[in-house]
Amino acid sequence: MYYVYILQSLKDKGLYIGYTQDLKKRLKEHQSKESFSTKGRAPFLLIHFQGFMSKEDAIATEKYLKTTRGWERIHRMLKNTLT
Repeated sequence: MYYVYILQSLKDKGLYIGYTQDLKKRLKEHQSKESFSTKGRAPFLLIHFQGFMSKEDAIATEKYLKTTRGWERIHRMLKNTLT
């Protein structure tokens, strides 16, 4: 399985979107500041994830969610979660 996930920084309330094959391991990397792209923004809260059988579908979804329309969808989809 491949996972697209959305994290919310508890430090700055910003969102991070990524994909991985091992969600638990990736979350630990983000929390322990091992990920270069997020090490200054930890700790994080996992606010959404989706599973995919295909790596290509996961990558395409991640890319879409990072577009303007994707951000709009995230905010509609998680309107009661985002603070």
